Amino acid sequence: MESDAVPRLGPSARATPEGAARLRVLHLEDSELDHHLMVAQLMRGGLHVDVTRVETEAAFNAALAGEAWDAVVSDYSLPGYNGLLALETVVRSGRNVPFVLVSGEIGEDTAVAAMRLGAADYLLKNNLARLAPALLNAIERARSERQRHEATRELESSKRRLRELAQHLQTSVEAERAAIAREIHDDVGGSLTALKFDLAWIARRSADPDVQQRVAGALETVTHAIESSQRIMHDLRPAILEQGLVAAVQWMAGRFEKRTGVACVTKTSHDSMNLPSLVSLVAYRTAQEALTNVSKHARAKRVTVDLTLAGGVLTLEVSDNGRGMSQDDLDEASGFGIRGLHERASTVGGWVDLASGPDGTSLILSVPIDEATKRERAFDAETRRPEADSHDPSAWGSL
Repeated sequence: MESDAVPRLGPSARATPEGAARLRVLHLEDSELDHHLMVAQLMRGGLHVDVTRVETEAAFNAALAGEAWDAVVSDYSLPGYNGLLALETVVRSGRNVPFVLVSGEIGEDTAVAAMRLGAADYLLKNNLARLAPALLNAIERARSERQRHEATRELESSKRRLRELAQHLQTSVEAERAAIAREIHDDVGGSLTALKFDLAWIARRSADPDVQQRVAGALETVTHAIESSQRIMHDLRPAILEQGLVAAVQWMAGRFEKRTGVACVTKTSHDSMNLPSLVSLVAYRTAQEALTNVSKHARAKRVTVDLTLAGGVLTLEVSDNGRGMSQDDLDEASGFGIRGLHERASTVGGWVDLASGPDGTSLILSVPIDEATKRERAFDAETRRPEADSHDPSAWGSL
């Protein structure tokens, strides 16, 4: 391995006293004369360079692997080796080092092959005046490409962290819902039960009509509070899911029809489905949100909830025959409401599609079960609370 007389100062980030960047160039060239001509041409072009010359494949591979280079300039024809093979070595190395092919004679086919392989440029030795600007352009393009790749990696990393945060927030919200439901059951439920017993005790021991009237009114209020608490607990943590997703969706559809007067038809591919608990919860919450939106906005006369498990994918479709959604509605749906559904679906590796027209609106949740199972196992250690799974906060049978 030989080098020109210019001292080697390291990476291109270092600068000469004149303030110009010093470039480190690896030169694959078997002719010492051509090497010195190239160095002189680069210096004539105003470049400050440290150029290291190698002649053989072994020396080239060792130099490429051992040090950082700003660019590689290679002759095409060498004894037992050629520039295209050297270019392939640079590409395989994974280093984004610009490669300029220089030859005394190069055919069009060879030039095209070099560019396809990833060469930054090619030129003839009788036109070295173009070498300096070609080298600078190649280095600048490589620098821009590295910056672009780095920005892309940072963006992907940021998106991944945001997805992880969203998943953590979703699972944390469900854990907090379960905790609040338990608190309502244990504290509010216990207090309301005790109050109901006390009122019943007073009613049995007083014949005063006014007292009986006040007790009856208080008992009615307490009964209403108990029913409201049970409803809130069902909303916070749907205990009906312990019976399976199919039963839970059918129960939800029945409640929706009773509450709104809108016909709600449930279709299922199976009478029961063995699903990961997080998948059941995500599907339940999605159906709950969809039915809530139908009752608020759709003005529909009929809603269909279709639950299908086929090909390892769970599909939940909630469709209505309402007024549909305008473009403004769809734009608004792209806000936090539908985004929340997307994020919730992503916690189990699923996705949500929304379609709307003059005949109504359809919201579809799709979840690959295998992917969801992997994600649930990953989240179990951090997010699952065993006492929440074994506790039914809606079991107030004594009331």
